[in-house]
Amino acid sequence: MIEKFDTLKAVAIPLDRGNVDTDAIIPARYLKTIKRTGLGAGLFHAWRFDENGKEVPGFALNVASYRSGRILVAWENFGCGSSREHAVWSLMDFGIRAVIAPSFGDIFYSNGLKNGLLPVRLASGEVRNLISHLQEVPGSEISVDLPAQTVTGPDGAVYEFEIGSFAKECLIKGLDEIALTLQLEEEISRYERDRKTKAPWLFLDL
Repeated sequence: MIEKFDTLKAVAIPLDRGNVDTDAIIPARYLKTIKRTGLGAGLFHAWRFDENGKEVPGFALNVASYRSGRILVAWENFGCGSSREHAVWSLMDFGIRAVIAPSFGDIFYSNGLKNGLLPVRLASGEVRNLISHLQEVPGSEISVDLPAQTVTGPDGAVYEFEIGSFAKECLIKGLDEIALTLQLEEEISRYERDRKTKAPWLFLDL
């Protein structure tokens, strides 16, 4: 199961950068773990911290007004690069549930949907408006309504976005691939019983 996503109204963080690759999102040295917790500490590590481990002033995630942000707004091709699922895990461990951008790396987009992170594609002009408002008034909130497929900016402007019906249903119901399979548990068990009856030799302990 994944955390259900219905509507989210939260402080939004403007990341005024394009072509943010997965190595920038979570450096390779954090990929040794298969746990999904603790990765938030490495999120955008090279941008958040200097060589002495101190926070870089002015970087969006270090600005007090954005620290409680749960929505990230960035430029085109977010999540490009290698296909590390840890990139999605690190964003979610940090507290981010939705990323808004004009476009995404294909694998990152798919990984996001499968893990409960909503990637929202909006037109470049719409993203520009959102980032401008968030920079002008740090701490402003954005509302993301998945059932309605809309994003409402700090100024009240409403933008529509597209998402596949299957992915949308899974997010709203909180279903990952395992949970989807378990919904068919009765049918799977019935098939296994029938198979053992019709071909018992396949189930012999050798």
